[in-house]
Amino acid sequence: MTCYKPAPMTHSQTPARPAPFLPPQARKRPRRAGALSALVLLMPLALGGCGLFGGGAKTGTSSGHDGADKTLSKPLKPASALYADGIAYLHKGENKKAARTFGEIEVNYPYSTWASHAELLQGYAEYREQNFDSAVSALNRFIELHPASPEAAYAYYLKALCFYEQIEDVQRDQTFTLEAAQALQDVISRFPDSAYARDARIKLRLVENRLAGHQMEVGRFYQRQNLYAAAISRYQVVVQQYQTTTFVPEALDRLVECYLDLGLVKEARRNAAVLGYNYPGSRWYRNAYATLRSHGLLNGAVKPKASGGFLFGLL
Repeated sequence: MTCYKPAPMTHSQTPARPAPFLPPQARKRPRRAGALSALVLLMPLALGGCGLFGGGAKTGTSSGHDGADKTLSKPLKPASALYADGIAYLHKGENKKAARTFGEIEVNYPYSTWASHAELLQGYAEYREQNFDSAVSALNRFIELHPASPEAAYAYYLKALCFYEQIEDVQRDQTFTLEAAQALQDVISRFPDSAYARDARIKLRLVENRLAGHQMEVGRFYQRQNLYAAAISRYQVVVQQYQTTTFVPEALDRLVECYLDLGLVKEARRNAAVLGYNYPGSRWYRNAYATLRSHGLLNGAVKPKASGGFLFGLL
């Protein structure tokens, strides 16, 4: 599955680089000659005192008791340099390094103008690396800290994709499918006119079809085991909650079968009538019609049509 990137993102699929941030101490202030001269005069004494008491700043290397030099860690880069490094890693496909670099910005420069984009891009890098749990955590932090950001829609959408990419086959657990459905619905309800919402609607239909397919899979299993009440509950979920999916005609047909097996003729005929009215040319109504005929219950049943049109005739 590919990651859809609508227009708000740049050609590099990353947010626009924010304007450089100058902390207060970096801004120009009027020079005071007297204070500066006194500071210059006192610096040798301060440095000498550091040497006397062993408290001098360590740069580069330090010597141990055995005389061996130990290399210290490199000084932390400015936020702007770290951000540029992270973008470069993304362009080269080095997603782990990109995520780590953006994480450094978030930890060391949390109040800088670079931090908000770094949080979002950390989630994007983790998504590309398929570290979906880490991506969701980063995106949740961004959403919580920047709910009014212009990039909030993309954060919600990317979070939904993290769940969407983990959807399993209908035979397996559908936890991620349910989470994807909820996350996609969040995009649609919060940003209904965005490009992300348009794509989310398409994906949501596919997700709902997968959820309906899972209910059908479980219902068929119960029906094979002659557990008709359990099977009926699954088929009813499909009919009532996933009405726009392709599994509704089959669910109605199987409801007819299960109700007849339980001796509930009225319910069987009612579901057959609903199936015949909505999908008169489908193979599932032809099957239900044949089932009613085998039980001598065709009184009032509508004959199947030869074709149900462009779509329903194929169901």
